[in-house]
Amino acid sequence: MSETTPAVRRHDADGVTTLTLNRPASFNALSEEMLEALGDALASLADDGNVRCVVLAAEGRAFCAGHDLKQMRAHDDRDYFQTLFARCAGVMQAIVELPVPVIARVQGIATAAGCQLVASCDLAVAARSARFAVSGINAGLFCSTPAVALSRNVARKRAMEMLLTGEFIDAETARDWALVNRVADDEALDEAVSELAASICAKSAVAVRTGKAMFQRQLRMPLDEAYAFAGEVMAGNMLAEDVAEGIDAFIEKRRPVWKDR
Repeated sequence: MSETTPAVRRHDADGVTTLTLNRPASFNALSEEMLEALGDALASLADDGNVRCVVLAAEGRAFCAGHDLKQMRAHDDRDYFQTLFARCAGVMQAIVELPVPVIARVQGIATAAGCQLVASCDLAVAARSARFAVSGINAGLFCSTPAVALSRNVARKRAMEMLLTGEFIDAETARDWALVNRVADDEALDEAVSELAASICAKSAVAVRTGKAMFQRQLRMPLDEAYAFAGEVMAGNMLAEDVAEGIDAFIEKRRPVWKDR
């Protein structure tokens, strides 16, 4: 595939925007160019009111093999690496801060920063043949930045096992460990992702956007502050037109017709 082909493709349909990592020959490694393209794509979605849900997908046999090791080996200065990892962290945080949910559609391998990418998404659906690892330790490098996202998804000892051994886990284990939400047969992966995205798009847009922002922010708070913040958010949400419609629909035993689409 020519390097003039976009590193990230965008497709929009029925409120769902699919961003597809498009460097299959390099297993969609997070090169400088890929990080820039993905960062730009995410930035373009932040204020797009037509987007209800984002699917992060990948072309080829792998979801993402992490950082581009050949590109990294061409450098030996600390400033370069600090800039690279800061850029990567910015992309991961952009996913978290995006107003709408992001679903990772995972096939093949998701390793190191590729596993970090899955962990940074709000939801993840994996093909049954998918495998996950934070394998930097095998090359003498502890996956410190992937550890940030991984440790916010799976239990501490399980995260440390992955980080210290570099061993792969299969899709079923990733689901059991809460790294992914659902596992689908390979041939049914797109259908499973579409079903999850459609379920989100069927809900009130104001509720979904309010909910994602609240959920991410309260995670960083002590318990008492989290409850106070959540109460304020919920009180504001109660005043939304969609809530009145939703409650009336429940009482009247009918489907709600959301005003905020």
